[in-house]
Amino acid sequence: MLIFLVHVRDPQFYALPAKTRAKNGRLRVMGFPPIGIMSLSAVLKQAGHDCVMFDQANPETPNEVIIEAINHRQPVLVGLSFLSTTSYPYAKILARQIRAANSRVKLAFGGVFASLNASLVKLQCPEVDFVCRGDGEQLILDLIERLDDPVEVAGVTWAKDGKVVQNPNRVMERNLDQWPFPDRESLDLDFVESMPLDVPAVLSMERFTTMQTSRGCPWPCVFCDIPIFNEGKWRARSPQHVVAELKHLEELGYGSVYFVDDHFLLQPKRIDAICHGIGQERLAIQWGIEGRVDSVAQHLFPAMAKAHCRTVMFGIESGSQKILDRLQKEQTLDEVKTAVKNAKRAGIEIVHGFFTVGNPDETVEDMQATFDFASKLPLDTFGFNRLCVYRGTPLWQEYVKRGLVNEATDWYKYFKCSEIDPTCLPGEVINRVRQEGLRRLFLYKIFHYPVQTYRLLRRFLRFMPVRDVAYLIMKPFLGQKKGATKAEVLSRAVEHADMKDAAAQLTQLTDDMLHKVLTESRAERLRIQQEAGSSRELPMVPAP
Repeated sequence: MLIFLVHVRDPQFYALPAKTRAKNGRLRVMGFPPIGIMSLSAVLKQAGHDCVMFDQANPETPNEVIIEAINHRQPVLVGLSFLSTTSYPYAKILARQIRAANSRVKLAFGGVFASLNASLVKLQCPEVDFVCRGDGEQLILDLIERLDDPVEVAGVTWAKDGKVVQNPNRVMERNLDQWPFPDRESLDLDFVESMPLDVPAVLSMERFTTMQTSRGCPWPCVFCDIPIFNEGKWRARSPQHVVAELKHLEELGYGSVYFVDDHFLLQPKRIDAICHGIGQERLAIQWGIEGRVDSVAQHLFPAMAKAHCRTVMFGIESGSQKILDRLQKEQTLDEVKTAVKNAKRAGIEIVHGFFTVGNPDETVEDMQATFDFASKLPLDTFGFNRLCVYRGTPLWQEYVKRGLVNEATDWYKYFKCSEIDPTCLPGEVINRVRQEGLRRLFLYKIFHYPVQTYRLLRRFLRFMPVRDVAYLIMKPFLGQKKGATKAEVLSRAVEHADMKDAAAQLTQLTDDMLHKVLTESRAERLRIQQEAGSSRELPMVPAP
């Protein structure tokens, strides 16, 4: 059987200039590869099926191209995979366009957001035949065998006689080694490694991909839906299987890989075995991970660095213990300091800190403490994002009880906390304090960590135009940028600091207004590209 898989994205990816195409001729973009559909493609092909993948990070495959391919090749199933609330509007639009052009093809949604809101999604988007919940590997194999009668396919939400049917949940699979390595080579697109959260700063021009060595995280942070999606469980692949995939990637020419595990630093013996296996196989591929600052595996940071772990990213969130407790991080400021220092002492090249601002019960003094705290940490890179709330998180449930969101009408929306929670600072105050804090932080880093700052800038300048690096550094000192149209702000939101703000607005548009905004933005983008001669002649261009 022929299956099409589409990874639906927010329009926040960047196509690189034509002259930087990969040696294999593929267009290259910044960002993370669609490991979900790549994993499903490998499973389908191993079972004897044909699979074609599309990633909306590729500006050469807009919706119209995908629909034309569907009508030409007539797959038995088109799966639309998306991760979050912010991608859902684009998935709805594409599903409705496909259905309008083709009444026969079966459509399925999959991903975290679809899994947690399956019945509601099926009601709001009846054009989709199936909403798939949870792990997709065995589910998609079962589904394509029973497309006409999925009553026995666990984990599927569908409709029968006009009523939504929620099949029983699928038993969570613990043997992750049974699945083949993701099908990375069949997607006509290459990726390069950039800064976290879509900041347009290139870290390496080596061939880049992602891996998932474990699934889940048991900690109860109020803004996170991962524990609910994974039923509070953590499941891991064996060290041998992980090392075998790293060896496979190196043989394919990949130079850098990022582990998209929710918490890699959970099991010391497993980490030690992975590092030992990398050494035994004499692998040189570089890798990066995310983990908590309270991990008991920090004594393995030197072994990780020796095994070419280049990047460690910590979810720090705040420099105020009061706010950490409010977010139920279950970590202390001392643990943050210790983890960051241990990682740098061990020789980890890039240590990143994720921070949030605009948190519930946060004061100006708390925000200032966060920037002062971040300044004094030996972090190489950092990001400060407005806290948002969406369905499936403990904070959403709190807001439902407080009457701040409506479960019936707001379930598919994505709110900045400061817009709905009276305990948050106003948006204009948050932006002002954030800008002031970034200025202080940048100056502190330049004068107190000059060698560290120089090394990072040298890395950026290897791969980026000087003007782009200068803009990244000077942006906190420039004030508010003017000139973007509403359509541009809503649909692209390429500025790192504006990403979550714009995404929140986008999810709250009506379908008609959403379609209008996207149409205006597409026309505007075409005009800009025509004036420039070609989108690929620009240093960095958001993909459609």
